[in-house]
Amino acid sequence: MHRSFGDSPVPRYSQLADLFRGRISRGIWAKGQALPTIEQLTREFDVARVTVRQAINLLAREGLVSPERGRGTYVNSVPQRSPSLRLGMTLRDLADVYRHDKPQLTLIEQASAMPRLVPEDGKPAPSYHFMRRVHSRNGERYCVISIYVDQRIFKKAATRFRKETIIPVLLDIPGLKIARASQTIEIGKADMEVARHLGVAVNTPVAEVRRVCKTADGTVIYLGEVTYRGDYIHLEMDLKP
Repeated sequence: MHRSFGDSPVPRYSQLADLFRGRISRGIWAKGQALPTIEQLTREFDVARVTVRQAINLLAREGLVSPERGRGTYVNSVPQRSPSLRLGMTLRDLADVYRHDKPQLTLIEQASAMPRLVPEDGKPAPSYHFMRRVHSRNGERYCVISIYVDQRIFKKAATRFRKETIIPVLLDIPGLKIARASQTIEIGKADMEVARHLGVAVNTPVAEVRRVCKTADGTVIYLGEVTYRGDYIHLEMDLKP
């Protein structure tokens, strides 16, 4: 079995189609170019001929390739990239991403709950308002987020917190001073629940983002645990020479 294929419930032909799609996207197989023969692809990926044919047929239905009897399969077009979400390096940058493009919010659950904090996060507030919801843009779901907002802060703008993304609302609350904010990002795979909410296959790459905002006395007023579709994230960092 080819090393690219792991123990996944995703059909082998679908995984193979992803690999083919990636080669087209990166220009390894350019528009107008013929793909390697089925025999060559069968040997390279150590799969059955029917698996290669199924993968090619899947790309053909997407309009990316065109099988031509007796001539081979040719690349028609390059896959369109999903709209990316730029994860800013400052809290203001992040707020601007959401402030000017309000996503549709689908509430999954809402209640009171305490977040799991580690000592370096800061100290917990007396209580939190908890929400878990799915964010969408233009009808396309791009993240699942668990939200914990200090109950005292939540009450200051409850309607907005329920209807809008969190960071812009936090920055708009009069008198609220966020002394420190941090964000960590890890690459993972979608489990069954996340896959269902985002409409992707199990084990699809995702970005796990954890955001913490706290006040000058170290109280954590906001914790966000976000799972983004991997193809929706665009991260830029300035590297100092």
